[in-house]
Amino acid sequence: MPSDRVLEWLLEPSQPSIRYLALTQLLGKKESDPEVRAARARIPTAGWGADILARRDPAGWWVRPRGWLEPRFLGTNWNLLALADLGASRTTPAIRASCEFWMASAPLRGGGVGGFGSGKGHHCYTANMARALIRMGYGDDPRIRRTLDWLVRTAHPKGGWTCRFSTDGPATSRSLDAWEGLGAFAAFPRARWTAPMRACVERAAEYFLERELHRQGDRYAPWYRFHWPTHYYYDLLVGLDCLTALGYADDPRLGFALDLLRKKRRADGRWNLDADQPDPDPESARWYAQHPERRPTPLSFETAGAPSKMITLRARVVLARTGG
Repeated sequence: MPSDRVLEWLLEPSQPSIRYLALTQLLGKKESDPEVRAARARIPTAGWGADILARRDPAGWWVRPRGWLEPRFLGTNWNLLALADLGASRTTPAIRASCEFWMASAPLRGGGVGGFGSGKGHHCYTANMARALIRMGYGDDPRIRRTLDWLVRTAHPKGGWTCRFSTDGPATSRSLDAWEGLGAFAAFPRARWTAPMRACVERAAEYFLERELHRQGDRYAPWYRFHWPTHYYYDLLVGLDCLTALGYADDPRLGFALDLLRKKRRADGRWNLDADQPDPDPESARWYAQHPERRPTPLSFETAGAPSKMITLRARVVLARTGG
């Protein structure tokens, strides 16, 4: 499939979310462009965005009114993360109502969002929530600014975050799979970063780059497979998307991940969705086999092992930022 045919595939009107993202992120069209406005307006009423909203309770939640994380991955949190990935906006009344429900359900101590019962934050969930809300139009909300300040304040002193615990102080460990902080700052306009935000992002980016986005402990197979929705999971396409969006597209330490990305491109120019989440390592897979009632139900939109519009879009965006 020639490159322009792949682009035509991404621009098909049947998935207005992918069309909107391709118009803005691949073709560089502005939000004011009539084609862009038309595509974004259709996100709540057609394709995957409409599918998500069709499952929404009129009160603003998915599956159950209490417990924004449960059931995993079908509850409120996961559907709103997916809607943010799809280009949904709070200008849609139902989406705005669900975002407000979400934030009211998870206040962060100090006035932000993404806290648990006591108001303590968790780097993965808190940053994920901030990223999604920024994408849906809440970048000016003071609750988001307080959340970003919390991410700066609780980052590891040498750069990076951890998914291991809830915290009010600086992280005592860090890991590549705690990518969500970088994702939140990648979504937040650079012109509005404070000096502490800039320094925090630079330290965190260096942590990822010095490990070439993948070198940490034993080889972890799911990092080399591409997924969507990613939820809070990490893979090399997630890392490439974050680092190139933050301005590190020319860093040679992205070479390993970029080589993998190119090798995974199909002969027809598209990329497959490799797996749904959760995509466990062998030890976790054995545990799920022994406890099938605890295995989460995937939030799926495309077929694993088949060409994926979302993965193809994100791969092409990364390659466009890096010069191909």
